[in-house]
Amino acid sequence: MPTGTLVLTRHGQSEWNKLNLFTGWKDPALTDLGKQEALKGAQELKKAGYTNFDVAFTSALSRAQNTLAIILKEIGQEDISVTRDQALNERDYGELTGLNKDDARKKFGEDQVHIWRRSYDVPPPGGESLELTAKRVLPYWEANIRPLLLEGKNVLIAAHGNSLRAMIMQLENLTGEQIVATELATGVPIVYKLDDAGKVLEKKILE
Repeated sequence: MPTGTLVLTRHGQSEWNKLNLFTGWKDPALTDLGKQEALKGAQELKKAGYTNFDVAFTSALSRAQNTLAIILKEIGQEDISVTRDQALNERDYGELTGLNKDDARKKFGEDQVHIWRRSYDVPPPGGESLELTAKRVLPYWEANIRPLLLEGKNVLIAAHGNSLRAMIMQLENLTGEQIVATELATGVPIVYKLDDAGKVLEKKILE
């Protein structure tokens, strides 16, 4: 039976990452470093032989879209189908959006900000927890991405730390506590080989 390959990549550093701001659904551009991170990830994919994708997915935000564009250009696959959807957007940080993380700690208290950032199910005011983000991401995953993998397609996704965490939690059967402790480096591809039931056979991080 055919087996699909899935590659997940967190976008490169954005201008707001550089400034230590809560970004969420805001749309800052990639920094020069972010573009370099995306290119390095693409070079690692090419070196490892992952240059034959059938489709690609990304969010509605330019930092993820531009990361994907850099990757596809480097691996010579600019002509494949690309789907952009806000279901794959970063977690919405609500009232924290645009705040410097140090300033947020001063305003709301260090313990409270830590809970909002690192708990699974406690959202910041007006925003999403990782649990709520997963409830947005996973129906899209089940309806639009997983079926392609079960057909044996090779799928590339460039998205965000928390939308990718939602997918990783599902793929690896992680708990909420485990997934919030999972760090994803910017621009670094994670490769999953799946069987025809969608079970992970192999995982590689291309650093």
